[in-house]
Amino acid sequence: MKRRFQLCVIGTSVLVVGCYAMQPTTTTAPQPGSIIGLDINDAGRVALGGSMGPAIAQIEGRLVQKDTSEYVVGVQTVRLLQGGEQTWHGEVVHIKSDYVTALYARHFSAARSAALAAVGVGAIAAIATRSLIGLGTGDQSGKQPGDTAHTQRRPRP
Repeated sequence: MKRRFQLCVIGTSVLVVGCYAMQPTTTTAPQPGSIIGLDINDAGRVALGGSMGPAIAQIEGRLVQKDTSEYVVGVQTVRLLQGGEQTWHGEVVHIKSDYVTALYARHFSAARSAALAAVGVGAIAAIATRSLIGLGTGDQSGKQPGDTAHTQRRPRP
């Protein structure tokens, strides 16, 4: 019963989570509260270098506010030029529009979600069939194994 519940939880989470991808925006600015990515230019790297580091390639986070001159973003991830990324915890940063070369918005990806669901269903099927088949070795000799050095108790000095 417990295993069946676990399988149901795993299956439901796979189907609910889905996958998202960052795609270039076609509109002028996403709505506040949406997850966005901002590619930063050289002037932005120089200006933001003191507070965020000099090797910023892209900033990803939740858009708090957008006006004509700047984005206010609750930063979640900073991707670096040489690869790698830094995780932030929603610290609010003001980024001038002049520092941004490209704007991305997070969109639901049906293809990735379908692939993840297929992997999840395969994992559930593997777990279910393994528990039905059993893991016995088939040795029916009836002998009990003797004690080994690993299983003997010895007093510690």
